[in-house]
Amino acid sequence: MKTYRIAVIAGDGIGQEVIPAGITVLNIVGEQHDFRCEFTEFPWGCDFYLRSGRMLDPDGLDQVRAFDAIYFGAIGDPRVADHISARELILPLRLACGQYVNLRPMRLLAGIDSPLKGRTAADIDMVCVRENSEGEYCGIGGRLHAGTPDELAQQTGIFTRKGIERIARYAFEVARSRPRKLLASATKSNALQHAMVFWDEVVADVAKDYPDVTFGKYHVDALAARMVTHPDTLDVIVASNMFGDILTDIGSAISGSLGVGPGGNINPDRTAPSMFEPIHGSAPDIAGKGIANPIATIWAGAMMLDHLGERAAHDRILTAIERVIGDGRVRTPDLGGTSTTADMAKAVTAALTA
Repeated sequence: MKTYRIAVIAGDGIGQEVIPAGITVLNIVGEQHDFRCEFTEFPWGCDFYLRSGRMLDPDGLDQVRAFDAIYFGAIGDPRVADHISARELILPLRLACGQYVNLRPMRLLAGIDSPLKGRTAADIDMVCVRENSEGEYCGIGGRLHAGTPDELAQQTGIFTRKGIERIARYAFEVARSRPRKLLASATKSNALQHAMVFWDEVVADVAKDYPDVTFGKYHVDALAARMVTHPDTLDVIVASNMFGDILTDIGSAISGSLGVGPGGNINPDRTAPSMFEPIHGSAPDIAGKGIANPIATIWAGAMMLDHLGERAAHDRILTAIERVIGDGRVRTPDLGGTSTTADMAKAVTAALTA
């Protein structure tokens, strides 16, 4: 039986609640498809930081490189500043493991009501290919004259031809693989005359190699509006790090809930493990109540299996999710119901064997 070594970082808040649900599903589908996942848990996160002054072990990045994939929950705690929790755990993991693609499906599942009036599952089916290693999240910059009237801050966004070209090419391949073959590029070249003009030029160059894909560019503010007013006209979106981060929250919101949005941090070269996670945060307001929606985490686990070559298992999990959501009897509070995390996980596992 094939075995996949999975590093598990449940993290903080509801991450501790939804990751076990995802693991249960992965174990069941593994038995059904003749493979197993061997999970190794790491206690990293904000509690770890409060005990040790670090978000992960000193050699943590080296430790995870030995695994086939990383299954990640959520990060964040009111007791730890956000720039510490993100910059000292999830962002270093993405960079150290070469995960330059952030892949985020944004899809309205049948059975969930979108906040967009009259929209159905046929109208909202997008995927964002977000550049995951450059842009404003590189951490380059600083502050001067702290505490004085002349205090200033500088944050530098970095864009390279290599970085733009490889994310554009990945996005075009995704678009080519989908029925509509549409790709929209998010830009702001009317205001950012250096970085975004460069982005536009490189993406346009890559587009020449994909004549079968219908390609267009949109200013990011207009694209955000289009996601709300005409989501049915969008399919694949390629975006820079910050633009993609913002647009995918809109995408999950119009899909009914952040609780159903999965994400993959992909190393396409497979030189290090890729990492899969729900896109929601640690939700400290509901942590410990047992009502978090595990669907995003379960779906992220399915994406992980697809990346590992277990496409049939991925499809089985997605079918189970669609069956449970479409049935409508099990609803966590984010979907307007009263079901618990355990209820939703139990329903999905039952659907796997139905």
